[in-house]
Amino acid sequence: MHTVLRSASSEVIIGGDQPFCIIGERINPTGRKIFQEQLRAGDLSRINIDVAQQLAGGAMVLDVNMGVPLADEVDLMIQAVKLIQSITDVPLCLDSSVIEALEAGLKTYEGKALVNSVTAEDDRLEAILPLVKRYGAAIIALPNDEFEIPYEPERRLELARKIVDVATNNYGIPIEDVVIDPLAMPIGADTTLVVKTLETIALIHDELGVNMTLGASNVSFGMPDRTTLGAAFLTIAMRTGLTSAIMDARTPQLVRAIKAGDLLLDRDAWGASWIAAHRAQQAASDS
Repeated sequence: MHTVLRSASSEVIIGGDQPFCIIGERINPTGRKIFQEQLRAGDLSRINIDVAQQLAGGAMVLDVNMGVPLADEVDLMIQAVKLIQSITDVPLCLDSSVIEALEAGLKTYEGKALVNSVTAEDDRLEAILPLVKRYGAAIIALPNDEFEIPYEPERRLELARKIVDVATNNYGIPIEDVVIDPLAMPIGADTTLVVKTLETIALIHDELGVNMTLGASNVSFGMPDRTTLGAAFLTIAMRTGLTSAIMDARTPQLVRAIKAGDLLLDRDAWGASWIAAHRAQQAASDS
């Protein structure tokens, strides 16, 4: 199953037979005090740096979140989408909990965007899925509702099944445009949680066959040497059915682990990408 995202002039295909899709997480003011202050002042210049660094690291799609307290998120989303599309042609993932900001971003965006995100809550489905359908976007959906963030993989599968059913049957959204986030939980809180996430990925892959993504950094939260944990998790999850991740594309260890996974899982024909990346690294170190 292929989820196709487009900018005005390029496309990215997410699928189990495709290279793992790296969605750069950096254009997000959460936890970035200086960036928040810049955005509140109407200064979006830092976005240019974030875009360049993530593309250099290997990002194939860029997540865009403009959720800044005491700022006009709708206007910031419009400005950010215009700015990013003026400097790169990679597809965008529009990330907001504010309906008006999502709609403004979708209306401004040139291409087919990924929307981050919706839950299984009825009111959220009714508010967001019509926008996804109207603008021909794809959607990231999380299998939790107003009652719980489920612990058991079977319950997460049940809620994922509900979302897919509502999206496809009630709103006519193609199933390939529903990307499920299986809920990455922090191993620092409970060492059984990552196993539950992997079990959820396998269940959703086997029954629904849809593409999946998640916030990769959530897994290692609360533990030391988070990069090593993230790299190990991503390669295991790739084999289980994960096809993309929202992650820090500036971290070489994570990106190399994914590229190695692509090669070992036969998603890099003849190792061409792996060899090319190795040669580029050698050339950079020799210069």
